[in-house]
Amino acid sequence: MHVDFLDTSIEYLKGVGPQRAELLKKELGIFTFGDLLHHFPFRYVDRTKFYTAREATADLPYIQLKGQIRSLVMKGDKRKKYLTGRFEDSTGSIELKWFQGAKWILSSIKLNTEYILFGKPTEFNGQINIIHPELELSSEAATGVASNLQAVYNTTEKLKSKGLDSKGILRLQKNLQLIFPSYFAETLSPEIISENHLMNRKDAFVNVHFPESVQRQKQAEVRIKFEELFFLQLKLLRQKLLRTEKYKGISFTKVGEFFNSFYKDYLPFPLTEAQKRVIREIRQDFGSGKQMNRLLQGDVGSGKTVVALMCMLMAIDNGFQASMMAPTEILANQHAQSLRTLLGDMGVNIALLTGSTKAAQRRKILEELKAGTIHILVGTHALIEDKVQFDKLGFVVIDEQHRFGVEQRSKLWTKGQQVPHVLVMTATPIPRTLAMTLYGDLDVSVIDEMPPGRKPIQTVHRFDSHRLQVWGFLKKQIEAGRQVYVVYPLIEESEKMDLKNLEDGYHAICKDFPPPKYRVSILHGKMKASDKDFEMQRFVRNETHIMVATTVIEVGVNVPNASVMVIENAERFGLSQLHQLRGRVGRGADQSYCILMTGHKLGNDGRLRIKTMCDSNDGFKIAEADLLLRGPGDTEGTRQSGMLDLKLADISKDQQIVLMARDAGIRLLKEDPHIEAPANKAVREKLSVIMKRSGNWSRIS
Repeated sequence: MHVDFLDTSIEYLKGVGPQRAELLKKELGIFTFGDLLHHFPFRYVDRTKFYTAREATADLPYIQLKGQIRSLVMKGDKRKKYLTGRFEDSTGSIELKWFQGAKWILSSIKLNTEYILFGKPTEFNGQINIIHPELELSSEAATGVASNLQAVYNTTEKLKSKGLDSKGILRLQKNLQLIFPSYFAETLSPEIISENHLMNRKDAFVNVHFPESVQRQKQAEVRIKFEELFFLQLKLLRQKLLRTEKYKGISFTKVGEFFNSFYKDYLPFPLTEAQKRVIREIRQDFGSGKQMNRLLQGDVGSGKTVVALMCMLMAIDNGFQASMMAPTEILANQHAQSLRTLLGDMGVNIALLTGSTKAAQRRKILEELKAGTIHILVGTHALIEDKVQFDKLGFVVIDEQHRFGVEQRSKLWTKGQQVPHVLVMTATPIPRTLAMTLYGDLDVSVIDEMPPGRKPIQTVHRFDSHRLQVWGFLKKQIEAGRQVYVVYPLIEESEKMDLKNLEDGYHAICKDFPPPKYRVSILHGKMKASDKDFEMQRFVRNETHIMVATTVIEVGVNVPNASVMVIENAERFGLSQLHQLRGRVGRGADQSYCILMTGHKLGNDGRLRIKTMCDSNDGFKIAEADLLLRGPGDTEGTRQSGMLDLKLADISKDQQIVLMARDAGIRLLKEDPHIEAPANKAVREKLSVIMKRSGNWSRIS
């Protein structure tokens, strides 16, 4: 299709005009013909299936009925009026209700005339009714629709008031299809279309809006989803290819003194097979002469830090410096502490640089870093400030990288004369298809095994009414020498209320666990860094028994003596967050517990999340369930990366198509790395349009 046709302003389409065009832009983000074409139906109505009034029940989804409206009555008071109507067929009647646009409906409906009605039946006071039904005169129903499957589109109240309900949008789609240029350009090569049994592009766009049959609608959907996912994958795979061609990697050829000495004398426990496998994969990258960009996934407590440290020691053995970047000061402090503990007296110089580092100390660190006497620099995003200059930076570890924006990460590339190797670590397991789509330009390593001797955490659900029993259990644990976390939600939208709940909870716990027998500390993000550190250190030193906190402690806080995690209002947390919080306990040899506290009123999603947590300790299973529950749009970091601009495809539900699209992209680049072959002309043109729109981040991990 001619690009300029798709870029035509929507106001020039028959049936739109300037006023409706403004509304379409504001309400649905439809600016051009192309935007309308990509405004896909969210379901279809089978126009051959009719129910009767007697068959309508509240547990049915949207249904279609044929009958007459016998009466319309305006009810309510001056402030709030609503319209009711009685819809009747030969088997009985149903009440209709409109709370908006009542005047317009009252003036436009013809009584005692046959209508086709479409809506969701609900029950109120023992009677079935339908709120805001879609109506059209039976005599007009079939006009302009070539199919028994009718597309239903998302719209808004403002658009409905201008005649652009779902039917109105369907009419616009029809007007658009009537003026399609006869030449509708393909974006995939003939080979990709035939190998993957795909419908051609023009037929796909016709059949997604006006399906000839259920089968054709499904084929159209697969073709459009494949195209979205294919270009997303191709962009990432090509960036990876260009980067490996363009940036020669630093070669770490030797495994020397530091690595061997640590492995023989300082390693606190034997490596698991999974840790050994990942170290082998990274060693291979280090020696390949290509710059490494690797994502290391591993559940909480699986030993990623030790792997990262051993790889840093390889860099040091080869005469280079390493750095480790963490998202919060608490975590950066903790990483520095645990690296120092692991390395003991080996003579590796570790420095810590955060926003709280004092000026004199900062100056000293910057001088030593430039001189090359600091081997490992640990820090927060303070590491990417321009003043921070390394002598020879060879290896960068980024922990919990979804918390850093793409631009922030890109600054690390300027820190060495040569581009350093990059290892991105995450304890938020990412389902395979999502990892491919978000991090398709990174190689992925997985630690899928826990260190020996770790006992699985026992997770239970308790209602608020069982609080006394839960408190009794906590007292027993504290008497046995253990420590406890009690976590409250702190969600930005309702921050004031949440802080109040946290403070109320803290006072209630202090009352139920009185001093001097029990000591309680509190931690939340609104506290000064020095106060946070003070409270955290008291807990680490076992000077307090209970830490009342918000999700500040979600990532990385490591207190082996803490064996119980109580999560208040657990239904308000996402699955991956619940799993992260649970990972704060179970870090020592004792049996650990996670108690999910909720009220009795639980929605379906909340109930399902809590059941998933109680049934499984496996982060990857939980991540899969989370993806299915929430869809990829909410996965941490996906929004800020701007990567998942998918209109129809859904990574959680279309995993098979993700794999098909990725395989097709890999095959194409293997045969035609620069996409120059005449057969791939359409692919090249489409990709170049996508790259112009999205900017090129090929230099970024």
